[in-house]
Amino acid sequence: MTIDTETAGSLFASLQADALTGPDQLRELYPQPNPNSLRKETDHLTGEARALIGCSSLVFIGSADAGGRADVTPRGGPAGFVSVLDERTLAVPDATGNKRLDTLHNVLETGHVGLLFLIPGRPTTLRVNGRACVSARPELLDRLTPVGKPPVTAIVVRVEQVYPHCPKSLMRADAWRPERWLPADAQPTSAEVMLAQLNLPGLTVDRIEEAERESLRLRYE
Repeated sequence: MTIDTETAGSLFASLQADALTGPDQLRELYPQPNPNSLRKETDHLTGEARALIGCSSLVFIGSADAGGRADVTPRGGPAGFVSVLDERTLAVPDATGNKRLDTLHNVLETGHVGLLFLIPGRPTTLRVNGRACVSARPELLDRLTPVGKPPVTAIVVRVEQVYPHCPKSLMRADAWRPERWLPADAQPTSAEVMLAQLNLPGLTVDRIEEAERESLRLRYE
């Protein structure tokens, strides 16, 4: 079902009109958390947390700009590509991408990020939140595992919150169970999504797929 922009705006306005407005209302709907859910949070990386980050090849970075507009982006690389500099400091190397630099701009504006580390095939995840900056210091970049070509910059995170995240969401999603995955033709391809987004005269799925193949071939450039 397609909803036009005006209808979608009206729907949101209607739902916003009686939306929850305070933490007390929210807490009325949920039981109190298990004490261990609060106790497990630390302000530094334990040896086990450092080991988990060393096994992670995929991290999602949450950030927001000065206006509060949020963004989440995945970053991937060889296991351990996010470097633990000490028990309170991480460095995420820059990687070749679309060059929009959304996350880097957000860090420059607000100086904070949230990280969610995943290990493909395993339900264990780790959340890390903290202050952040963008560094181009050569001696730092030389220490980082290249993700493709050597990084131009790195996001450096001063850890403020660390806690293991419950694996239930990955288990509910059957994320690592190929036998439960949808068949490839059950979803639009990335090229089909891109075509709908761009909506340019003369652009075709075949042309976008060729550009994608070329981009992947040159992913280290």
